[in-house]
Amino acid sequence: MTAEQLSPFRQRRRDPLDDCVHCGFCLPHCPTYVSWGEEMDSPRGRIELMRGLREGRLRLDPEVVSHFDRCLGCMGCVTACPSGVRYGELIERTRAAVETAGVRPRADRWYRALLFALFPYPRRLRTLLPLLWLYQASGLRRLLRRAGLFRLLPARLGALDALLPRLRLSGLRRRLPERTPATGPPRLRVALLTGCVQQVFFPEVNEATARVLSAEGCDVSAPADQGCCGALSMHAGREEESLRLARALVARLERTGADLYAVNAAGCGSHLKDLGRLLAGDPAWADRARAFSERVRDVNELLAALPARARRHPLRARVAFQPSCHLFHAQGIRAAPQALLRAIPGLELVEVGDQCCGSAGVYNLLEPASAAEVGARKVEAVLAARPQYLASANPGCLLQLGGQLRARGVAVRTLHPIELLDASIRGERPSREHPAGPEPVRDRAPGPNED
Repeated sequence: MTAEQLSPFRQRRRDPLDDCVHCGFCLPHCPTYVSWGEEMDSPRGRIELMRGLREGRLRLDPEVVSHFDRCLGCMGCVTACPSGVRYGELIERTRAAVETAGVRPRADRWYRALLFALFPYPRRLRTLLPLLWLYQASGLRRLLRRAGLFRLLPARLGALDALLPRLRLSGLRRRLPERTPATGPPRLRVALLTGCVQQVFFPEVNEATARVLSAEGCDVSAPADQGCCGALSMHAGREEESLRLARALVARLERTGADLYAVNAAGCGSHLKDLGRLLAGDPAWADRARAFSERVRDVNELLAALPARARRHPLRARVAFQPSCHLFHAQGIRAAPQALLRAIPGLELVEVGDQCCGSAGVYNLLEPASAAEVGARKVEAVLAARPQYLASANPGCLLQLGGQLRARGVAVRTLHPIELLDASIRGERPSREHPAGPEPVRDRAPGPNED
């Protein structure tokens, strides 16, 4: 890997590779090392591969690339590292070098191109939604599964089906209002990022977010023509595409004149907070990106900083909280979601550990076997907690965990924390028909003292 292969926006005087002292504190926090115990599939092992590429001792061949591909990018190692190694920067720039080097097999390149021709574009996802709904509603999906035909397909195609949530055609008609006025005297003007996957597959989350922000005194803008933030592309090494999408989004949200930009998808928030660094070398965007990043807030972070105005009605439920990696590790937001949930009267909150669930952007579509192994460990922790609801602040986590729970036939509803807060403020039970949840098997999971 040479300096010429790296974006000019990424080059620094000191290479973050030189900060790693190979202490090994990262090893138990790395999901792939926990899975296989393989040094080259640990953070320090991958850093050693990066050093080998930099020094010319290794070449970027498929075997080396496979170790980088198997990294989830969960940033658990960043939290654990006593030396402050900026591993997120390292894996992003390495993946960018892989993508520009053209070393992937043709079929892999085509599959990745298909994913990124679809997921970052909400209009394309909406166009596909009726066909996916028909696939489910007609019974074709059930028939194919019973016939065992998915076992004959490549694992990646099977993963696409396994992650597909239960769909409703009402999602085609649902649009968030471009403005939701504050309830009572306004305290803030907030622009809400509606996302790409989020606005198509999880419109309930955006609706709940706007209602809660309004109830807490925020004027909420949600421009209808906003697109993807570029997070999925950046995490997959598609740097130029990512920054193109990010610039377009920044330009659109700036026009709202908002005081802050609220994000309810952890991966998107992490990426947008990092734009000041990613565009630091672009004279036309450096100051603009830094100013934008400084005003990005995760919705949990934003609400936790505001003295509560809206009344919380009791919500008697046992809730397992899954901390999204890009909220907990990348953004360092470790207490805000739990504090908001604990403030709901009657809600019993249980935590299920901070290791990755296996979603990691499109990782579960690119490395389905590894994602399933990592996800199985997380689901075991969830089931041990015996919750009625599972809350996580990222759409990828909801899809991943919803798919894992569906496969086991377990009736635990998967929700964003903001949906629980919205239900409490409105004095209602959370929806029992959340599209990411499993097929109903029983009314709820047993309580902690039930058989």
